[in-house]
Amino acid sequence: MSELARILLVDDNPKYLKDALPFYGYQVEAALDGVQALKLLSKNSYDLILLDIMMPNMNGWETLKAIRNNKGTEYIPIIILTAVNEEQKIISGLKRGADDYIVKPFILPNLLARIEAVLRRSSWQKPVAKKSDLPYNTDKSLLLTSREKDVLSLAAKGASNKDIAEKLVVREVTVKSHLNNIFKKLKVTNRTQAVLVAMQTDLIN
Repeated sequence: MSELARILLVDDNPKYLKDALPFYGYQVEAALDGVQALKLLSKNSYDLILLDIMMPNMNGWETLKAIRNNKGTEYIPIIILTAVNEEQKIISGLKRGADDYIVKPFILPNLLARIEAVLRRSSWQKPVAKKSDLPYNTDKSLLLTSREKDVLSLAAKGASNKDIAEKLVVREVTVKSHLNNIFKKLKVTNRTQAVLVAMQTDLIN
């Protein structure tokens, strides 16, 4: 990844990452809340936004919505930083427009790997990108069955395996089997990653 990649860190306690990330070749500017972040975004361009959720004045969810609703910033990749490790809320964040999430407390190597991965994918979100050009769409093995799409769609809404089983009138072990097949086809390891890939490639609505 380019050493010139510019990151906007939106966090009311930014010191650790503001000090650490430049050592790995990133230019970092910090905003203490969403209001400051939007002001910086109106004047500068960034390759990635690291967005905390719990902040004063304007929290991360409000900031995320404002960024995605602005034509000038809607395609900037965003990684959510959150202390909430609840799958339903994580999926909700992805559906609202986040590109990835990091649960606090995190280890720096994990964050660095996520940053590199999101920056590699960032061109997918640009208007010039065509769905036919997306790497995931070039492999026919990624085409899900109708039932697998049903399972993934319900998972994207935060449904548990038990909820999905009841909705589709199948056994819970069958749901687990479908999810395992989905993970293999999408080359991911959990349902949150599967939902993210499916949303990026329009495998589900």
